[in-house]
Amino acid sequence: MSITVRYFAGARAAAGVPDERVALPDGGTVDDVLALVTARHGAALSRVLDASSLLLDEVAVRDRSLRPHANATLDVLPPFAGG
Repeated sequence: MSITVRYFAGARAAAGVPDERVALPDGGTVDDVLALVTARHGAALSRVLDASSLLLDEVAVRDRSLRPHANATLDVLPPFAGG
């Protein structure tokens, strides 16, 4: 199965892409998605992910062991400056 990961602000800069499809094995979790994109994009994205909020199909992710469904969208929202 695959899901779409969308990056915003500093996460987009760290990943170098605005979004991407990620192949996830059956039973994969949000943590598995984060491990896959970290392996793909490296330490800079890993640092941003540690501080980011996540939305899975527009619902806040509080438990990273949550299993996304096929074709889900995971948004990575780093802390925003200003206000």
